[in-house]
Parts: sequence; C-alpha cells; structure tokens
Amino acid sequence: MHNKSLYAAIDLGSNSFRLEIGQMDAGQLRRVEYIKETVRQGNGLDAERNLSDEAMTRGWDCLARFGERIAGFKPSQVRAVATQTLREARNRDVFMAKAKRILGFPIEVIAGREEARLIYLGVSHLLPQSNERRLVVDIGGRSTEMILGQYETANTLESYRVGSVGWSMKYFPDGLWTPQAFKSAEIGAMAVLDEAPILFNRQHWDKCYGSSGTVGAVAEVLAQAGWPEGRITRDGLAWLKERLLKAQKLDNLRLEGVKEERKPVIGGGLAVLQAVFDLLQIDEMHAAQGALRHGALYDLIDRESPQDVRSSMVDWLAQRFGTDGQQAERVSRTAQGLLQAMLTSGTDVPQNERQRHLQKLHWACQLHETGMRISHSDYHKHGAYILDNTDLPGFTLDELHRLSQLVLGHRGKLRKLETELEDLRFVQQLMALRLAVILCHARRDPDLSGLHIQFDTDRRTANLQLDAAWAELWPQSAHLLREEKSAWQKTEWVLQVSTN
Repeated sequence: MHNKSLYAAIDLGSNSFRLEIGQMDAGQLRRVEYIKETVRQGNGLDAERNLSDEAMTRGWDCLARFGERIAGFKPSQVRAVATQTLREARNRDVFMAKAKRILGFPIEVIAGREEARLIYLGVSHLLPQSNERRLVVDIGGRSTEMILGQYETANTLESYRVGSVGWSMKYFPDGLWTPQAFKSAEIGAMAVLDEAPILFNRQHWDKCYGSSGTVGAVAEVLAQAGWPEGRITRDGLAWLKERLLKAQKLDNLRLEGVKEERKPVIGGGLAVLQAVFDLLQIDEMHAAQGALRHGALYDLIDRESPQDVRSSMVDWLAQRFGTDGQQAERVSRTAQGLLQAMLTSGTDVPQNERQRHLQKLHWACQLHETGMRISHSDYHKHGAYILDNTDLPGFTLDELHRLSQLVLGHRGKLRKLETELEDLRFVQQLMALRLAVILCHARRDPDLSGLHIQFDTDRRTANLQLDAAWAELWPQSAHLLREEKSAWQKTEWVLQVSTN
C-alpha cells in the first residue's frame, strides 16, 4: 500500500498518546493501524504548571516510535494535535520544539472548543445516519468536552478543565478510594461543570453518547460484568463505584475489563462521569466508536476541499466585527499578487506549500481591520488581541497567533515582531500585507502596472521597483512606499524601493 493513499492522526492526550492510520474507502475512513501508549503526561504537571523532565521524556520516546511508523508520509497526510496538558503547561515550548523534531511533523496545540469540534466530527462520522439531536461527552485526562449537534454539524461546544487524571491526582492522590473522597470529587466536578446544565439542557438532545477514555473504560467494565454492551446507566455507575469502594485501593482491584494503565485514573474518571450524569439528568449513555483522532483525520481530508471550516470561520469573524469586505478583498488580491511574485523570484516553493501560504495571507487580509470597531488609531492592536483570545473552530492556537501577528504587524513599527521576523515565510507574508495596505490606502483598486518586486532569500532583501511614470501618476502611494523602506531598516530584512 502506497503511503500517498494513507492519512495519519496523532492525539497527544493527557493520559495516552494515540496514532490512527486510515485509508479513504467509499467515502469512509478504513482503519489501517492503531497504536495507543499510556504516557500520563498529565501526571507530570507540577504546582507551577510545568511539565517534569520525566513526563517530557515519556512523550518524546513515544513520539519517536510514532515518527518511525509514519516516516515517508507527506505533511498533508499527517495531523498531530495536543490537548489540555499542553494547553496548560507553561514550559510547553520546550517540549514542543523537541517533539516536532522527533516526530518529523508539525504538532498543533488546539483550543478546548476546537478539541470538542473534532471529537464531534469523529463521533458523528462513525454513527449511523440519523436526525437525532445528540449530546456527546468526552472525559479526557485533564478536560471534559461536551457538544450538542445534529448529523455532522456541532451546534454548541464547550470544554471544562476537569478530567480523570487531574481528578485522580487531586482527590485520590494515594490511590485510596473512600466514600468521602468520591463525594468530594463529585462535588468538585459539579462545581466546575455548574454552567453545563444551561448549555446542555435535557430538552436540547434526544440521545447521549460518550467518547474515548473514561467512557470507553467504564463501558467495557460493565459489559464484562454482564451489563448491556456499549451502554452506561446510573445503576451501572453505582455498581462500579461500590466495587472500587470495596477494593479500597487500586492494588486490590480485581475487575474484568479494567486495564492496568487505567486503574490509577479510574476513580477520578468515574467521579466526573457521575457528576455529568447528575447535572445533565442522563439516564443512559451510549459508548461511541469515534473520537478526537478520527475527527482530526476527517478534518485533515476536509482541508483539501473548498469547504475548509477555517475559511467559513474567518468569514464569520469578519462579519461579526463589521469589517469592510470590499477593502479586505482588495487588499487580499494585491497582497497575494505581491507574495506570488516574491515566492516565484526566491527559492522554488512546492505548489501545495505556496497555496497554504497564500491562503493564510488571505485570511489575515480579511481580518486585518477587525479592531476598527474598538479603536481607529490602534485597531491593529485590538485586532491582534481578538485573534489571540478567540476560539475559532478549525484553527490551532499557533495558527491563530500567527494570524494575530500578521494583523498586529500590518502597520506601525516592526520591533514588536522580533521573534516572528526570524521566519522567512512570515516575513514575506507580512511584507506583502503591509505593501498591499499602502497601495490600497485610498480604498480603491490600485494600479499595479508600474510595480515590480523580487525577493532575494540569501541576501534577505526585497527589491521593489517603481516605474517613473507610475510614481508621478501616484505620488502619495510612491511616498508611502518609500516610507515603508525605513520601517524595515530596523530589522534584519531589507526593503529596497527604487524608481527607474
């Protein structure tokens, strides 16, 4: 089987890392291989929210094994996503830098609501077609996601910082299961989830599904004990809790279906699950086959189509903040033309990579004026703040930050972007955006017939040539372009503007 026909998703969860390799077959993903390793990164967060060296090493070792399996895949065939533990970790950059090198592919830290969207996408694709209104619950190691949806569309998404690993560490630190510990853990979970009954009211859904970790483990234990397969009920939860209380500690637990790696976190997971049942008035939950990694695979494939959810979300955000759509498109056409010229004149850039850079520049152009509603003079700062502090489905935290930095840097001084200016493609995107904003300053289509730009990657220099007749016809634009030359003089990059 050729690698080009395969897709791979990696889920860097708080308790386990998972690798799913699939192949599209008649519109559905067919599993080719699945590998799960219990890494317990969530246990490695200290009181200051720093990952321990041991936890990082466990993660790196696992990713090295995954990397060997997917060697030869193209970046467009792989998506690796990290969730709550790496969202929380203050030293995540240390882990991520080495993790990406070891794996050989980018790793995306995704926001909680994006995690919820991918979970629903994975669950819905592996369920029979139905018009039922679904509630999907996923109790992970350090977060719990809840989603209301119908068909393959998620309508309400939320992520809460409560999970099996975090709650086991907090309420069962010595591996002891007592009635008081369970009571405290359930009350604590209900406190975190106290707004959930408003968003996920019983009247809003017809059937409840549970995804992945805790739900899968509990459903398996109950099935082994003779309860209906794939279903979790209140009576089943009460029975399981009683078994844990009788065992008192994990070393004493003898229960069919409980894997050794699940024992240390089953108490915390069960307490959270009980709180979810009580708060949302759930009588029965069905274990779903789909999970985050399946959603990541389907989303990876969807990105190859014009229906990329990220484009829809950018349109929505631009409309939400009342941006001038005509000006955004004008700036985008101009910026993309300039970037095309720079990419063509520099080193050879593969077509798919070129399209990716052009697409992200287009999104930045659409959003560069989102801060106008807040402040005219500092709108670029407010636009960047909005992007850095919004959960935009389809985007990773890193993607949103990169867009925010393009928006922040499209006007004003460049010293604020010192770190980002080390990235060649970012520099080219930013330069194209800044020049386009200048050329479109009069909010009309600019005359580009007298402009020529080339980019010398080795010399870190862009050469912008203006025809003399053009400069005379458009003196204000020519003046602003020459002023832009000065802005780049305080960076390691050079913009040369000449008239011939």
